[in-house]
Amino acid sequence: MQNPVMVGKMTTVFVNGCFDLLHVGHVRLLHFALDQGDRLIVGLNSDASVRAAKGQGRPIVPESERLQMLYAFGADEVVIYDDRTPFSVVVSRRPDVLVVGHDHSLACRSCDYVRDYGGQALQAPELSGVSTTELIERARE
Repeated sequence: MQNPVMVGKMTTVFVNGCFDLLHVGHVRLLHFALDQGDRLIVGLNSDASVRAAKGQGRPIVPESERLQMLYAFGADEVVIYDDRTPFSVVVSRRPDVLVVGHDHSLACRSCDYVRDYGGQALQAPELSGVSTTELIERARE
């Protein structure tokens, strides 16, 4: 017996972040995003954009290594971007589903853009437990 052929379009999901010091909160966010479709695109803040957002000394893990970890986790494509937001990546990839973290608003330019062409913007459930900043502070103590 042959395997059934998948009929129809694959659902592309987009999620973004710094993913510096990959931790359980990141894992839960990525699992949530993976569960929303068939193909996962991850927007990854470049080293320069992490430094601009988080300050000197960040990121701890360089973008080349963060990129490898995201592919190992199951991302189908990882796009490194320098901008403050991933809007240009969202425009160029046109995902069916845009996932934002629980600490981000669905009232954002990228969310509006995706909804305007019929896509979905979803907020991940609260994934409390740990943050990169918290990990760095604990390591310093």
